[in-house]
Amino acid sequence: MKTFGQFLQSGDWKGEKHVPVIHAPEKVKAGETFELKVSVGDAIGHPNTLEHYISWFKVYFHAEGAKFPVELANFTFTAHGEGENFTEPVGCTSVKLNKSGTLYAQSYCNIHGVWESSQEIVVE
Repeated sequence: MKTFGQFLQSGDWKGEKHVPVIHAPEKVKAGETFELKVSVGDAIGHPNTLEHYISWFKVYFHAEGAKFPVELANFTFTAHGEGENFTEPVGCTSVKLNKSGTLYAQSYCNIHGVWESSQEIVVE
């Protein structure tokens, strides 16, 4: 049986411009709001042209002991620029967590496919 997981690519965002970078604290307080930001190209810029662009980010959280992850955010970039003006794909939201777990982010490049990364987060 084929699964979608076979298409997920990963790498170190410092050396691969398609890997989503999760900007979140390593520790947060239970029930307290914190800013969660996702971007690509932090170390090596992604071109973001009409021909080559990041189309979306998806962000999930898998709490310790939970069976499945939950979706936290979905950022869609449908406007890629006009003329010499281009957008940079960055998604930002506010999040509250009650348990420690793992944040997962995916990004989709129209030429190079789906990329993923993760970050552990401790809830005190």
